[in-house]
Amino acid sequence: MTAHEIILPLAIVAILVLSSSVHEFAHAWVAWRRGDETAAREGRLTLNPLDHIDPFMSILLPLGLWIMSSGTMIFGGAKPVPVVSSRLRNPSRDMMWVALAGPISNFLQAVGLMVTYKLVGNFTSYGNDSLLMQALWWGIYLNVLLAVFNMVPIPPLDGSRVARHLIPAARPALDALEQFGILIVFAVIFFIPGGQRLLGEGMYHMFRFIDWLTGGPWS
Repeated sequence: MTAHEIILPLAIVAILVLSSSVHEFAHAWVAWRRGDETAAREGRLTLNPLDHIDPFMSILLPLGLWIMSSGTMIFGGAKPVPVVSSRLRNPSRDMMWVALAGPISNFLQAVGLMVTYKLVGNFTSYGNDSLLMQALWWGIYLNVLLAVFNMVPIPPLDGSRVARHLIPAARPALDALEQFGILIVFAVIFFIPGGQRLLGEGMYHMFRFIDWLTGGPWS
């Protein structure tokens, strides 16, 4: 195994941890701005990854999936940020904005990484097979994955909080799914036919939008 093959998966896990930390910080920051200081008091209003890492979800799961899938699959996340909706100024509306903050942060990270990828690819000698370019591409991919995946409207994902505000009639069903939501999410994405295709299509359209937003091909 070459140094490249050893360093790349470690770099990808590091990117996932950093991207997830920004995601959780965004949740905490918007909650704090909208009146709930719970996350701030618990030390989550920070970009320090150490305060957002969950040993299993942030390190063991993504690294294990990467190894078991021979580099074709990776997934993970950080510790959820605590938010007490009753402390927000407008609980229903503000919970929607708190929820949206995470995926928006990943979208913005993907945009920044796409610009960096195009700058490095067009104005330096680094090729697409270089460690830097591959790490940048994985950074874009992971942030698009986090943005799209978290907008699935199944609890406890961010999309369910948005759906609760925009579709009040759906609240009883979403509440009923809360206890088993993450299991349902994994079943939909990894085991039910068509789940991965729908996720992939969502990611494809976001990739295309980000590519267009950053000027399309630069060469």
